[in-house]
Amino acid sequence: MPLDLQFFKAVIPEAVFLGNQTVPDLGRITVDSRQLQKGDVFVALPGNRVDGHDYIKEAVARGAIGLILHADKKDCLKQIDATTLKKLFVALVPSSYDTLVRLATAWRAQFTCPIIGITGSIGKTSTKELLSNILKINKNTFIASHGNQNTALGISINMLRLRPEHEFAIFEMGISKRGEMARMSEIVRPTIAVITTIAHSHMEGLGSLADIAHEKRDIFKFFKPDNIGVIHGDMPILAQISYTHPIVKFGCKTTNQIQARKIQANNATTQLVLKLYKDKFRLTLDTNHMGRVINALAASAVAHLLAIPSAVIIAGIQAPVAISGRFEQAALKADKGIIINDCYNANPESMKAALLAFEKVESKGQKIAVLGDMLELGVNSPFWHRQLGRFLRKVPSLSHVVLVGDYVKWTKATIPVGLTCEHVPNWEAATDSLKKRLDREAVILVKGSRGMALSNLVHELAEPK
Repeated sequence: MPLDLQFFKAVIPEAVFLGNQTVPDLGRITVDSRQLQKGDVFVALPGNRVDGHDYIKEAVARGAIGLILHADKKDCLKQIDATTLKKLFVALVPSSYDTLVRLATAWRAQFTCPIIGITGSIGKTSTKELLSNILKINKNTFIASHGNQNTALGISINMLRLRPEHEFAIFEMGISKRGEMARMSEIVRPTIAVITTIAHSHMEGLGSLADIAHEKRDIFKFFKPDNIGVIHGDMPILAQISYTHPIVKFGCKTTNQIQARKIQANNATTQLVLKLYKDKFRLTLDTNHMGRVINALAASAVAHLLAIPSAVIIAGIQAPVAISGRFEQAALKADKGIIINDCYNANPESMKAALLAFEKVESKGQKIAVLGDMLELGVNSPFWHRQLGRFLRKVPSLSHVVLVGDYVKWTKATIPVGLTCEHVPNWEAATDSLKKRLDREAVILVKGSRGMALSNLVHELAEPK
């Protein structure tokens, strides 16, 4: 069945339709009028700060072919003249959010191609991009979720892009509260599901590390007996669990089917031996960040299960991957050195990994770390921020540290003796401080939770791309 009006009526029988009812494909969905492309269907979502119903006129002006609206907000249609309204597909529903989820769930049920779900506290997007590299090189037709659209809403929007010609589909699945993974798994129904790692992230909404692992394992909740889970085998919290379905493990230990051996990282690259079951391959990654190794193993495991040739897998994981805010290098303005943007998000494990990679980066000038608050760590936040200060002893090449936010006051209390440090309230103050300090050949690492807005600091100091 095509994704048309008949499908919509079958899934959402309570919907009321106005205007044009001959639209052939309702699968191109957007919820942001600013990003809408001509031919999209605009779904108006009410929110805490803005209400999408206030932007339907803008959406139509940008070329929307249809609107999905809350029935109790249909008065917003008065923004559009009658002639234009007759040309639009309009669906009035009890809840636009629930409608998207129900449509996506029903649409997924029509497909039998392999569906890959990727979750984990760290590395979801990188693993998705590496797997996408492999599939592109192998000339497969597939979809992968856009950017970091990894909520139930984002997954639903991306699921509606799936078409019969696609051989595979990849969905990134992120959670911050209990129960979210089970709901997303019901939409995606992955046939292969990956857990990249378990770390201290979103602890306010998820609880302890054991609770986080339990929630992440709900990605397997709707597995059939022949579906396959791919897990980080070096983590006992994942590996020492009994599963009712097949499991493939990746990691550095010899107990894993997919292994990284003889790892050597330098200033800018990592060399290793990849072991795919009994076969071994030497390869070089274009980063010294250990996280890329783990992500490459996870992507390799999935690709192997998809029967992708080993040569293609190796080519795909060695291909460059540039993801905004993930240890992304850029030139500083006025030829003053390099800035490393790793401020998409932060937790204790990702902080340590970033600092260890930063330690390997060579510089003839200053090496400065700008470290912002790690948010959503709950009652243990002071402990983890104190631990961050202690961990800086493992980064002896650091010249200076700029701490940004409130919780990093605990970091300042445990910072190594002799390491200069300043504590500022926000990214603006940090930017001003750096501008006064920078000289040529400086290298700056910027790392913190997304809520600290440190990406603004990067934008201020980095050369535009």
